[in-house]
Amino acid sequence: MTSEADPAVETFDEYLSAYDRYDARHVVIHASDLETTFGVKIPNERVAEFCRAQSPRFIGFAGVDPHKGMAAIRELEHAVRALGLRGLHLPCFELKLAINDARLYPLYAKCIELDIPVTLHCGFNFSTATEVTYSSPLFLDQVMVHFPELRVHVAPPGWPWVNELIGVAWRHPNVFIGLAAVRAKYLAVAASGYESLLQYGRTILKDRILFGSAHPLVPLATAVDDVQSLYLPHDIKRRWLHDNAMRFLRLAPNTRKE
Repeated sequence: MTSEADPAVETFDEYLSAYDRYDARHVVIHASDLETTFGVKIPNERVAEFCRAQSPRFIGFAGVDPHKGMAAIRELEHAVRALGLRGLHLPCFELKLAINDARLYPLYAKCIELDIPVTLHCGFNFSTATEVTYSSPLFLDQVMVHFPELRVHVAPPGWPWVNELIGVAWRHPNVFIGLAAVRAKYLAVAASGYESLLQYGRTILKDRILFGSAHPLVPLATAVDDVQSLYLPHDIKRRWLHDNAMRFLRLAPNTRKE
């Protein structure tokens, strides 16, 4: 569902044309505010300007810093109402906050009020400057009990807590699992830790798996080819690559012929 720059793309035009080659209807990109924890910020204004220039393909998600309190809530509302961004991105491990941290709750409530989804990091990370437990899916379960109306996209898909994430998604119909920042081909590899995601992703959770590339971690072509190589019915692949994201983002149905 999300994407950044492909390392194989050498120019801006080539970056854009990569999505043309796959006839991508929409691409989600996001801002990020990590000023408190890492001194880094990708402004919402910059993302909104890019999305306007490349409309209608690109959809922007806001990034705010929960450590800033009410300023973060006001910034989120401005990003949505004034800048036209359509979701919130919260990389909790980079924010050094657990998914169920009380400082995030006002933002979750604001997402419901604004009728926008939120993307959360939910899985392992390799940064020793932060903790892996911030992204535990069991914390997400507590959030969904308190905010059942919240639309949540979690990525990467939970490793090493894949089964826990599946259980949380099974319990909460507004939780969607993104195949971002991981090679989808590993879902079909025995003992990879992802095998159960393939089983549940083609059955009980078939309507709640979302494609993502997380460039530059996985190039776009590689990410698409990995999904296409899985032994899945065509209709399941279409749900993963297109239909589920359209429903999650509440976009108009695609009327193009396949």
